[in-house]
Order: sequence, then C-alpha cells, then structure tokens
Amino acid sequence: MSEPPARDRRLAPITVRVATAARITSLSRSRIYELIQSGDIETVKVGRAMLVKYRSVLALLGEDAGAVDPYLPPADR
Repeated sequence: MSEPPARDRRLAPITVRVATAARITSLSRSRIYELIQSGDIETVKVGRAMLVKYRSVLALLGEDAGAVDPYLPPADR
C-alpha cells in the first residue's frame, strides 16, 4: 500500500506552545514549567517564545510517537 500524497497527509506538530502542552496532557501550565525545569520535557527557545517538543510531550504520556503519528519526523540521533 502506498502513502497518501503529501497534500492529503496531516502532519503532526514538531513543537507546541506551553499552553497547548498543558491542554494535551491535562496538566496545569505551572506543572508543565516544573517538568521543563526538571528536564522531563524538552523545549526550544525561539525569540521570546518557549516551544515544547511534541515528541517530548508524547514521551511524557508514555506514547510511542511512531505509533501515534507515522508522519512525525525521525527522532534526533
């Protein structure tokens, strides 16, 4: 079976904002910041915005990123 054309695929986000990570996990923004501080969630700083790596959120939830979304880019090696 072939992959659907690129225009028909839904791409998973690479990063999400802290508020979105809080909604996805059902945790408070304060708890998300605590997890960031402890290193349990990875972030990227873009200007003044702190973006949470989507893979990191999935890992926190115990989800296999490949099983959840086959269109996520490969993990950093």
